[in-house]
Amino acid sequence: MAVAAVRAVATTFRRSSGFLEGSRPLSTSSASQQKFNVPPSGNDLPRPGGIASMMRLPVQNDTQGLDACFVGIPLDIGTSNRSGTRFGPRQIRTESVMLRPYNNWTGAAPYDSLQVADIGDVFLNMYDLKDAVKNIRDAYTKIVANGCKPLTLGGDHTLTYPILQAIKAKYGPVGLVHVDAHADTNDKQLGEKISHGTPFRRAVEEGLLDCQRVIQIGLRGTGYSDDDYGWSRQQGFRVVQAEEVWYKSLAPLMEEVRAQMGDGPVYLSFDIDALDPAYAPGTGTPEIGGLTSHQGLEIIRGCRGLNLVGGDLVEVSPAYDPSGNTALTAANLLFEMLCVLPGVQYRRG
Repeated sequence: MAVAAVRAVATTFRRSSGFLEGSRPLSTSSASQQKFNVPPSGNDLPRPGGIASMMRLPVQNDTQGLDACFVGIPLDIGTSNRSGTRFGPRQIRTESVMLRPYNNWTGAAPYDSLQVADIGDVFLNMYDLKDAVKNIRDAYTKIVANGCKPLTLGGDHTLTYPILQAIKAKYGPVGLVHVDAHADTNDKQLGEKISHGTPFRRAVEEGLLDCQRVIQIGLRGTGYSDDDYGWSRQQGFRVVQAEEVWYKSLAPLMEEVRAQMGDGPVYLSFDIDALDPAYAPGTGTPEIGGLTSHQGLEIIRGCRGLNLVGGDLVEVSPAYDPSGNTALTAANLLFEMLCVLPGVQYRRG
C-alpha cells in the first residue's frame, strides 16, 4: 500500500545539500498534463503519510520556477518570555495535512494559478541572534531575487526584521499589515537592540517601511505607560487596538486598509498571539481579549487585491498547546495568505 500511495502522487525524494527535494505531485485527473504543484489528496495519500512539508507539497532547495514558496525559520532566541517557537515551523507543517487546495468560501484556487513549493528551513546560528539575523537576511535576498513571494513559518517575530531588509532591497520601502497583540516597537529589551519586541523600530530606523502605509491591528494588554502605542502613531502608523473591534466584523476595516495601502508593495506579518489564547494558546506571550479566529480570516481575506510581496505567520510555540490547534490555525492562516497573493485565480466570488 505504501508503494501504491507513493506512485499515486508520483513523488520521489532524495537528499541533496541537506534538503529533501520532490518532483511535482500529480492530481487525480489529467496527471500527465498537470502544470502546477498540487497538494496530494487524502484519498491518494493518507494524511498521516508522506513527507511533512507544508501541505505535503514538493520540497526544493531554491525558488527556481516558483511564484511563491513556504519557508520555515526555526528561531526562538529572540523571545522574551516562553520559548519554543523554534519548533513552530515543524508543527505547522505537521498540522497542514488537513488543508485542501481550494478555498470553499472565497473561491480562490491558488494551485491552479501559481507554482508553489516548500523550500525547507533557513539555516541560522541558534547561539547568536545577530548572526541569525544576518543568516535570514542573506537567505531571503536569494529567495526574493526572482520575484518569488515567500510565506514564512515562524519562529519568533525577530525574523520579520531581516526579511524586511531583503524585501526593501528588492522592492523598496513597503506598506505593512501587522497583526499582533504587541506593537514590537521597543527600542531595546534588556539592553539589546534586536529581539522579537524590536523589529518594527529597527525597520523604521532603516527606512524599510512606508510609514504612512502601516497598520497595526489587535494591540492590547497591560502596558508600561498610558502612551505605549504613541511611538507607532508618531511615525504615521494606524493603530487599531483589539478593544476597538470586539464583537465586530473586520470587513469594513479592511476596506479602509486597502485604500490606505494603495498599489504599492505590501508585506503581511501575522503574530499568532493576535488571536485570543482561547483560539491560540500555543504561543510565548499570550494576551487575553484578543481577536477571534474568524476575525483573523477576515483580515487576511481582506488583503485580496493588495500588491503583497510576502508574509509571515510567527510565534507558534507548540509545547503550550498539546492539542495542536494553534499550529493548525497557523497553517490555515498561511493558506489564506497564499490565496490572496497577486495572480491567484478565483473560480467564483
